[in-house]
Amino acid sequence: MTVSASRSAATTRSIPDTVAQLRATFRSGRTRPVEWRLAQIDALTRLLTEREADFAAALEKDLGRNAVDAWLADIAPVTAEAKFAKKELRAWMKPTRVGVPISVQPGKAWYQYEPLGVVLIIGPWNYPIHLILAPLVGAIAAGNCAVLKPSEHTPACSAVLAELVPQYLDPEAVAVVEGAADATQELLDQALDHCFFTGGPEIGKAVMAGAAKHLTPVTLELGGKSPVIVADDAKLKVAARRIAFAKMLNSGQTCVAPDYVLVDRKIREPFVDELTKAINEFSTEKPLPIVNSRQASRIAALVDKAGGKTVRGGKVDAERNEAELTVIVDPDTDSDLMREEIFGPVLPVVAVDSMDDAIEHVLQGPKPLALYLFSESRENEDRVVGEISNGGTVINSLMYHLLVPGLPFGGVGNSGTGAYHGKWGFETFSHRKAVLRRPTWPDPSIAYPPYTKFKQWVMRKVF
Repeated sequence: MTVSASRSAATTRSIPDTVAQLRATFRSGRTRPVEWRLAQIDALTRLLTEREADFAAALEKDLGRNAVDAWLADIAPVTAEAKFAKKELRAWMKPTRVGVPISVQPGKAWYQYEPLGVVLIIGPWNYPIHLILAPLVGAIAAGNCAVLKPSEHTPACSAVLAELVPQYLDPEAVAVVEGAADATQELLDQALDHCFFTGGPEIGKAVMAGAAKHLTPVTLELGGKSPVIVADDAKLKVAARRIAFAKMLNSGQTCVAPDYVLVDRKIREPFVDELTKAINEFSTEKPLPIVNSRQASRIAALVDKAGGKTVRGGKVDAERNEAELTVIVDPDTDSDLMREEIFGPVLPVVAVDSMDDAIEHVLQGPKPLALYLFSESRENEDRVVGEISNGGTVINSLMYHLLVPGLPFGGVGNSGTGAYHGKWGFETFSHRKAVLRRPTWPDPSIAYPPYTKFKQWVMRKVF
């Protein structure tokens, strides 16, 4: 077949031919030895360090992100992920012995990890380098071949990945396919061995449906309305500064950004004062960049119809793709602002009367990807962790759980399925194979029919 017109001219092979090459590489056994895996992890680290300026320039062009934020949000996390995987990989690959019951003795049993084959990683536009290369660490650590499908909404980042990845990683084992939805669908039609998708729930449903036709297993890293609960005993200045910083990062276009704040009514006014003060200290007069006019128009509509009281910002320029960081106190509860994931620089602050009210408010919606609590009370902490189901919970901070490689990162319910980071990523892209070895002696006749009453008596004792 010919290359789709929506795909990059730099792509020289059709999608079926690309996948066929990757499958041939995997069948050759090249990707299985630990030496190959470690070499690819090293190569990925070199790619990130040696070509940081190229990635930063692409991020600036696509998202208006400065070089410091490009390193902080996209480069440094993947580098840390790769270094951790290199350190731990040999231990992850070791078979694990398990006990066997008396009915199976004598025998030895263990499980070991094997690569899945050729996997697909579909990246989002908000962190177009981080969120496509971090899963790749797990994929190559597990010994797979991989297809990377960057977002078409960040064309500069997509192009730099297509150019640089083959220069550093094994080009017969890792491929970049550019394009839009048609390229994604064609990739899903190749019946790959796993699909890893990061993006919104609606597109996630479409990806899952496309993968289901071939029973391709999926990991879905989605989003949702991640709340912040600020209890009446919270350290307000610290809470305000950390919430403001997290909301400003990438203009709020982050899957684990604070979507809204539930603050105890007794401290609402001083909290809002501290929040606006922190935002003003951290920000400049320049509005925050939005990825494109469609997203900017969507955010403008959320603000216009929110109700409540806007205490900071409020201006969204859809023509210039930028918006002020906006704080709205007590918006209408049935507004789109309070029902949809905002994914932009708008922060609703909602007063609640108690911790009971805050927990009930969260439980009324879909399970969020992240939940944040600011409180000095262990009782509040235990209640929030124990009563609310969500992807990950952070106490007295926001988003830093992404940087702990020993923690699984992923959602639950509407916020996603599956997890990665550290060993969790290695396991996501591996099959846990069960192995049992039994000797040929002894081979007692009691194990075979005919089953006399005595044999049945013994078997019932054993089993």
